Amino acid sequence: MSETYDILIAGGGVAGLTAAAAFGTEGRRVLCVDRAPADAGTRDTRTTAFLMPAIDLLKDAGVWPLLDGETEALDIMRLIDAGGKMNEAREIGDFAAREITDSPFGWNVPNAAMRMALTTRIGQLSNVTLMHETAVDALTLRRDTAIAHLSSGTTARARLVIGADGRDSAVRDLAGIDARRWSYGQKGLVFTVTHEESHRNVSTEIHRTGGPFTLVPMPDRDGMHRSSVVWMEQAGEADRLAALPDDAFSDVLNERSLGVLGALTPASPRAAWPIISLIAGRLTGPRVALIAEAAHVVPPIGAQGLNMSLGDIAALMTATAGEDPGHPAGLTQYQKRWRELAARVAGVDALNRAAQAEWQPLRDLRRLGLGTLIRLRPAKHMAMRLGLGVR
Repeated sequence: MSETYDILIAGGGVAGLTAAAAFGTEGRRVLCVDRAPADAGTRDTRTTAFLMPAIDLLKDAGVWPLLDGETEALDIMRLIDAGGKMNEAREIGDFAAREITDSPFGWNVPNAAMRMALTTRIGQLSNVTLMHETAVDALTLRRDTAIAHLSSGTTARARLVIGADGRDSAVRDLAGIDARRWSYGQKGLVFTVTHEESHRNVSTEIHRTGGPFTLVPMPDRDGMHRSSVVWMEQAGEADRLAALPDDAFSDVLNERSLGVLGALTPASPRAAWPIISLIAGRLTGPRVALIAEAAHVVPPIGAQGLNMSLGDIAALMTATAGEDPGHPAGLTQYQKRWRELAARVAGVDALNRAAQAEWQPLRDLRRLGLGTLIRLRPAKHMAMRLGLGVR
């Protein structure tokens, strides 16, 4: 005999766990199944810059108070163009949160700390069940319910199935939804550094070739200033960098950072991640909704990826607020988000291609675009609001 839930969530990454906490706090009976073991998130060395709309969702879900001491405010987004013949800043643009809001843009949080907080919050909710090492193997989608056949050999009924199971989403495939995917021949190196100078809550993105080099503030620890680094390069170069001895890597790292925070010292292992983009053909099917990387993937530029994902959750909660979360009317409402997501994927794609540029005239054009945006205040403020996901 199968259990019956309001919502079944496939995927136990940050997005899937956030959806479980958010819908559970709302009072829904939720089952979240995750293919990975319970300790998988402890090995994630990445951080995520959560922008204000995402923070609001995390507060409403009861998660944000559990992150005390793990967050660092982002007051300024600094873009530096270093695309000249010399490896030096040619144009610097500061986008300060105080120009459009009384709050920071958001806060940077280690992914492992966020997963721990989410798991703790879910443990506080008696109406939410989290099952690890369990996947959705098959779906039977009926007019009034969905029946999920799980890898554990059991079945679960739900009025709505949420696919939060990543770029290779099984739920997306089982629902018959296609997706367009493309790559850039890039990888992103992710690691933590300590540095001589305080970051002063400034997130710095340096553009030269291959992709942006980004320093994102982290809280000081043991008297050391810290930031997380996302360093995008062509895949071959990224692999070469990842394999360098520590001393040689430190030399290249400090050359690439332009010394903006003084000397950088790597403080964690390096992890390399392939960079792709993806957009699902639809966000919904009968009794199914896609969120996060099951619906869209973008390169790590402007903190868009996971913030778009949490935006999906907020939009889906609004659209499915009635008694039946999988009712066709609610899913039709959520489907309207697809156009905005497709536009964001296209926009980040264009920014990444510009960041990759090696041909000097294109690099000069990138500098011109940044300079124009800095000096045209209305356009600058519009870009900042669009980046935050607000109008």
